[in-house]
Amino acid sequence: MTLIRRNYNDWPSISNLFDDFFSGDYADLSNGNQLATVPSVNISELSNKYKIELAAPGVTKDDFNIDLENNVLSIFTEKKEAEDVKESEYTKREFYYSNFRRSFTLPDTADIDGVTANYVNGVLYVEIAKKSEAVIKPKRSIDIN
Repeated sequence: MTLIRRNYNDWPSISNLFDDFFSGDYADLSNGNQLATVPSVNISELSNKYKIELAAPGVTKDDFNIDLENNVLSIFTEKKEAEDVKESEYTKREFYYSNFRRSFTLPDTADIDGVTANYVNGVLYVEIAKKSEAVIKPKRSIDIN
C-alpha cells in the first residue's frame, strides 16, 4: 500500500470560498443582476408515454417555446420585463431579462407526432406518446403444452 502525502495548505480556505462567492458576478444583486438558473426537471416513463415535468414558476405559457428537430425536444423561454419608477425629478429604470433552454434527445420509441404540452401552476407538463410497437405489454403467464 502506498501512502500519498497531501499538502492541505493548497486547499482553499472557507473564508476564500465565501470571498470568491460574494465578490463576483454571482452575487451582484445590488445592480438587479440575478443568478442564472436552469429549471428542475422530472422525467418518467410509463407504459404508453414519456412524461417531462419542468418547474418554471413566474413564467407564462406564452413565454415558452417548444421545438422538435431531429429527435431533440428543446424547451426554452425568453422573458423581458421593464420597470419604470418616476418620482419628483428622476426616473429609475430597470430591465430584467431571463431565459433558459433545456434539450432532451428522444428515444427511437417516441412518437414525435404525439407530443402535447400543458402549463399549470408554474409547472410545464410535456407528454410524448410511444410508438404502438414500443408500448410495454402487461406481464402475462405462458402456458406450457
